[in-house]
Amino acid sequence: MFSFSFSDQDFLAPRCVWVNGPVIVGAGPSGLAVAAGLKGQGVPYVMLERADCIASLWQKHTYDRLKLHLPKQFCQLPNFPFPENYPEYPNKKQFIDYLESYARQFNISPQFNECVESAKYDEACRLWRVKTVSTNGSTRSEVEYICQWLVVATGENAERIMPDIEGLQNFGGEVIHACDYKSGENFRGKNVLVVGCGNSGMEVSLDLCNHDAKPSMVVRSSVHIMPREIFGKSSFELAMFMLKWLPVWLVDKILLFLTWMILGNIEKYGLKRPSVGPLELKNTQGKTPVLDIGALKRIRSREIKVVPGIKRFSCGMVELVNGEQLEIDSVVLATGYRSNVPYWLQETEFFSKNGFPKAPFPNGWKGKSGLYAAGFTRKGLSGASADATRISQDIAKVWKEDLKQKKQKVPTHRRCISTF
Repeated sequence: MFSFSFSDQDFLAPRCVWVNGPVIVGAGPSGLAVAAGLKGQGVPYVMLERADCIASLWQKHTYDRLKLHLPKQFCQLPNFPFPENYPEYPNKKQFIDYLESYARQFNISPQFNECVESAKYDEACRLWRVKTVSTNGSTRSEVEYICQWLVVATGENAERIMPDIEGLQNFGGEVIHACDYKSGENFRGKNVLVVGCGNSGMEVSLDLCNHDAKPSMVVRSSVHIMPREIFGKSSFELAMFMLKWLPVWLVDKILLFLTWMILGNIEKYGLKRPSVGPLELKNTQGKTPVLDIGALKRIRSREIKVVPGIKRFSCGMVELVNGEQLEIDSVVLATGYRSNVPYWLQETEFFSKNGFPKAPFPNGWKGKSGLYAAGFTRKGLSGASADATRISQDIAKVWKEDLKQKKQKVPTHRRCISTF
């Protein structure tokens, strides 16, 4: 990596840095896995991270009771298994410890507090220009990185989704997104409206119950709820096993039958199932089924109240689409996340407007002109690991070929002199 300085009259211009390898944007699990793969093949890189730590989503924007939803063998990063003493479903702290151990093992040192403002491919010089802004206290500096390869590893959940609901600004009570929710300790005895019924909405509602709050959960649309385990085996593991031999539609039918046997009819509780099976829905729309870890029991006992969509908020109140009005103290918006790629990457051929690669898995990891995407598979950590392995191998192949050609162009006597 080389830095080019400017004259005094150009002190306002950004510093320009040549990177002899790829720039990786994002130090979450996907970016770490790409960096480890490159490190193993001797390829230099620069990793940029807007936060002050690795895996900032996990470290700063998840609730305390969070555990991995899938068994640990499906969540480990390449060439680094979880410790044997970890449980099958590691908790938040254990997973963060695992990621930090991963970074130490592969000597990964991101450049923290450096936010990418734009990245654009320069057709004239056939290189990527990545402009960043970093802050250190009151000091603000700008840098432009020039590189041959750009790895986008900012992930599927880079930015929270804040819905525009009529009257919410006039509600008057506490309103937070699920990414800022830590535990139900501060909500004891309160009536809390949880907006959203995905895995986060279900777990937040369950956690509120465990802390003697009174949650009402908004369920606007259909949702697949499945047991986390079937006959002592992970539902995900069972599905992956069946997919080796059976088509998706048949595996969906088997899973739904087994789910009905274990959970019974859940529609009478206001939880309607989609017409499309859980695996097909995940593959086509990216919607993850809810893996139940106790919320359904609380729904059956009415400790978690299921309510329909919201019409409007007013001071201390919410009116639902069925005309019912509820007095509430707080609102937790479990309304999901989105990619932030469209805000900074100036490219429209590989990425779509929603910030995901246009090509579906497993072909969404490589674009043109040295552009790569890691962690946008909608297949969790296993998909991110698969992306990272392909990306690091692909870049290493080209990098080594380029290095070999450059060495062949250097005269023999110069190569000998340089060894002293």
